[in-house]
Amino acid sequence: MNTQDEIVKVYTGGELIINRIKQELESRGIFCLIKDGYGQGIQAGFVGGVQSAIELYVRQEDLNVAIETIEVITEA
Repeated sequence: MNTQDEIVKVYTGGELIINRIKQELESRGIFCLIKDGYGQGIQAGFVGGVQSAIELYVRQEDLNVAIETIEVITEA
């Protein structure tokens, strides 16, 4: 990933659906980044955040394909 690539949040949800979407996007060659504040807090010994608020990010250039893919997965 280039340092000039802008990343944007495309979805917020639970771990299972986030992993399903990430798997599908990566199979299409789309780089994904997951931000899990709750899980990171647990690992650090703190409790904070919400388990179902895991965020999925993609590069701006992949946004349209990512949104279309997410819509297909979440509407199924």
